[in-house]
Amino acid sequence: MAEQLARGIRIEGLRKRYGEGDTAVDALRHVDMQVAPGEVVGLIGPSGSGKSTLLKCLGAVIEPSGGRMTLGDDTIYDEGWKVRDLRALRRDRIGFVFQAPYLIPFLDVTDNVALLPMLAGVANAPARARALELLAALDVQHRARAMPSQLSGGEQQRVAIARGLVNRPPVILADEPTAPLDSERAMAVIRILNEMARKFETAVIVVTHDEKIIPTFRRIYHIRDGVTHEEAGEGRAIA
Repeated sequence: MAEQLARGIRIEGLRKRYGEGDTAVDALRHVDMQVAPGEVVGLIGPSGSGKSTLLKCLGAVIEPSGGRMTLGDDTIYDEGWKVRDLRALRRDRIGFVFQAPYLIPFLDVTDNVALLPMLAGVANAPARARALELLAALDVQHRARAMPSQLSGGEQQRVAIARGLVNRPPVILADEPTAPLDSERAMAVIRILNEMARKFETAVIVVTHDEKIIPTFRRIYHIRDGVTHEEAGEGRAIA
């Protein structure tokens, strides 16, 4: 596990304070997390506990106030950013899956997935080949030429997962990915995230309130008042 974690993501003593002086608010007080490649962990907690702030820090959207974040063999934050190009970091090394798919409505399915590697400098043909490979792995290759409006909700979420994986990031941040889905589709999304995590050795963090999927996690981080507490999950088999 130690060798795996060296290639996964590790967060140590992460803090985030908003404001200064008497009006300061400590959204994150002390966050410790570690996720190995191929592992899917849950992040749960009540509203206002710091989940959204933590996700934004992990996604390099906002800057923490202190602590350390390591991605793979690289320290990306240590009392300050250690990466010059945060936009490239988000594009190439962090995949995002949101509650809503946010597919570009005027691009077909393949182009929605291929766009990200093309923005990273991958030529059109290999970018589209990579997109089609992922669509096949997610069993939506038959919708490759369809427009987003022609897809079901479950199909849209599969395409969004393909887009999150297309640049082969070492970490995926999934923010309430099953919230709009019924039980069957929610479990299908979690099954897919687990399969893709294992296949691509991706560390996946799922932020959720969805009680349907919480029993599937083997490990859970519960965040309360900006502090994380690791808990053993049930690890229930996904039907």
